[in-house]
Amino acid sequence: MSSNRISDENLPSGQEPAHGEVERAQDPFADPGLPAHRPRIQDIDERAAKRSERAVAFLFTLSMLATVGFIASFVIFPVDKIVYIWPFGHVSALNFSLGMTLGVALFAIGAGAIHWARTLMSDEEIVQERHPIEATPEVAAQAKRDFLIGSAESGFGRRKLIRNTMFGALAMVPLSGVVLLRDLGPLPEDKLRKTFWKKGLLLINQNTSEPLRPEDVTVGSLTFAQPEGLDEHNENFNNEIAKAALMIVRIQPEEIKDKRELEWSYEGIVAYSKICTHVGCPISLYEQQTHHVLCPCHQSTFDLSDGARVIFGPAGHALPQLRIGVNGEGYLYALGDFDEPVGPSFWERG
Repeated sequence: MSSNRISDENLPSGQEPAHGEVERAQDPFADPGLPAHRPRIQDIDERAAKRSERAVAFLFTLSMLATVGFIASFVIFPVDKIVYIWPFGHVSALNFSLGMTLGVALFAIGAGAIHWARTLMSDEEIVQERHPIEATPEVAAQAKRDFLIGSAESGFGRRKLIRNTMFGALAMVPLSGVVLLRDLGPLPEDKLRKTFWKKGLLLINQNTSEPLRPEDVTVGSLTFAQPEGLDEHNENFNNEIAKAALMIVRIQPEEIKDKRELEWSYEGIVAYSKICTHVGCPISLYEQQTHHVLCPCHQSTFDLSDGARVIFGPAGHALPQLRIGVNGEGYLYALGDFDEPVGPSFWERG
């Protein structure tokens, strides 16, 4: 059974134990204090310090090469390429190469920073008593001096090889994240701003598949139309009709409140997008006395006699209007595309 008492046999002849030593011997939880500082080999041998410096620079350089390998793998390997790698078996060449190169890039930066701190930066233990959160001018000045001393002891300014390779590694690693963004989907295309409509296309009745004449649209009726050339045989019919679907009503010109709406109509015939600007539901309910149209999904209501502005419901903006006219053969036709994206708002909207 061990004892916390200090034996006089362990002391030199004629020497009494110090008071602090007696207290520590009697109290197993007493603060033992800091051990004597032992210098590292890098502190006393410049050649060892140079070896450590080259090791850190090698790790940072390895990180840069791994980042280049990550980008190259993304370009070289197709998504469906499968390879056999022992002991993993058959794996995706792209996933394996991306994981390995990104892992090496991140590990090398971390290992280089740790090796730098453990072998070249100052390792002397410093005791600093707790102080209030608000620093006094003396403490602030001391912190500045400590920062300058730490900067000098780290060798950040003197060891340019480490500094430059570290900057290179840190600058290149974020490129991995930029490249990963490419894999989120196809590159942005201007699909949401444009529809199948363009100048000269006839307005085709969706029920009869015949071109519309002004006399086909009577006051109080609601007619649905689509662009000429867009039918079910079209490869992208579903995607295009979801944006190009049109509703046509006839309003007495004196009842139209919006000046631009009157200019874009023909003898009171107005054409608006059928797609609700809330979540994209098709609008199909029309109240002829008030010229209001109602979305059946969430009851957003639009006033077609006043620029199709929202008068009720969660929709965020008015329905886009299509400018129409009549050609030489007496058919209604489009004078261009919608002047703004149809359907719900999206972040690119401008």
